[in-house]
Amino acid sequence: MVTYVALLMLLQLGVAPAWATLCSALLFVPWVLKPFMRPWARRVGHFRQMAHVAEALLFVSLMLLAFSFNRGPVAVFLALLLVSLFCAWHELTVRMYYESHLRSSFRRILTVPRHVCSQIAVIFTYGALIFLVGTLEVYFRQIRYSWSLGCYVAAGLFLLLCMTNILLPALPKKEGYKARQGEAWEKSVTKGTNGRPGFRREGMERAVRWFPLLFFLLMPQSLMFFARVLYLYDTRARGGLQCTMQEIGFAQGTVGVIAFSLGIAVGWRLIRRYSLHRCFWPMALSLVLSPFVYWGMTFSPPQSLWMLCGCTMTAQLLFGMGIGVCRFPVSAVSGPRYDGSIDMLQIPLVAAAMFLPMALSGWMVERLGYDVFFLVNALSAPVCLLGIWLMHSRRQYVSPHLKHQ
Repeated sequence: MVTYVALLMLLQLGVAPAWATLCSALLFVPWVLKPFMRPWARRVGHFRQMAHVAEALLFVSLMLLAFSFNRGPVAVFLALLLVSLFCAWHELTVRMYYESHLRSSFRRILTVPRHVCSQIAVIFTYGALIFLVGTLEVYFRQIRYSWSLGCYVAAGLFLLLCMTNILLPALPKKEGYKARQGEAWEKSVTKGTNGRPGFRREGMERAVRWFPLLFFLLMPQSLMFFARVLYLYDTRARGGLQCTMQEIGFAQGTVGVIAFSLGIAVGWRLIRRYSLHRCFWPMALSLVLSPFVYWGMTFSPPQSLWMLCGCTMTAQLLFGMGIGVCRFPVSAVSGPRYDGSIDMLQIPLVAAAMFLPMALSGWMVERLGYDVFFLVNALSAPVCLLGIWLMHSRRQYVSPHLKHQ
């Protein structure tokens, strides 16, 4: 909801595109700061209980979100920020709970079901919820009331999931966890002179050296991440496609998400077969190609829903096939000894790399228009590929432990 649906909420409340994209980008901040919560969570312990508390707070924040639509866009943004904060906290505590109760081999088995469930959740919010709200808007002719009802429905279904989690029996703690818990993370974190945890100097140096590579990999996608929604929603007089909420929910939230999931599956199969080092350039090329789809749509707008679905499916499939390349710089930041922290670092680093282009995309759309904006977005792809090649070819960007991944 905070990743995809929040932008539509703000737009329908009358917020200008520049402010809407900035506020939506700010919702990623809790995910960027999530790794810094981990030492405190470990000191507190009781991960299962903390997860239940986070779920309860999430339910309360969803109810506040449903109630805030009659209080204006600022109240909606603050409620969404609470939802994002508690989501990040919940994801962290659940991950630490599984680390303390499940062996690494079984956690790897759960990777695919976890990804499938996360994509189903995206389809529910970005697909079904958007479709429901759009239908309610047609029936009641009241945007705020329709969003409130949709959020109440989401909160009620989430409460059922919370009650199910409470009733499920606790997992037995695995033997020897206290001696080994968070070993990879503890090796990459040290205590400073004030006794507070902080990253080791070598880890920070790797992050500074490899973050520009991640930024260039994701910049074309970051620019179009919110702009594509603006393009679908905006009126034809302003250069948009003027799609209904139902059309956006089906094309982007259902077909697009399914294509993105298929792209991820294809990308990971290629990595497992040929290694990440060999797949780097094909996946990097796939990652920067999808903006060309929307640039082409400005020349020849789709005339039917199925043509729109075909365009969004192509763009999302390319995005999914290339997103796995982000593991290359993330694993370089994590280092050869800290492979256990790669999954935990990936979302915060990716969110940090995408933040600035996402936040500025609405302002650029207002100044340039959709035709020129998507042209600039497409032209940024070869520029980013050149920057990636220059950094990737330099010796300090070659990390031997990545070549076998």
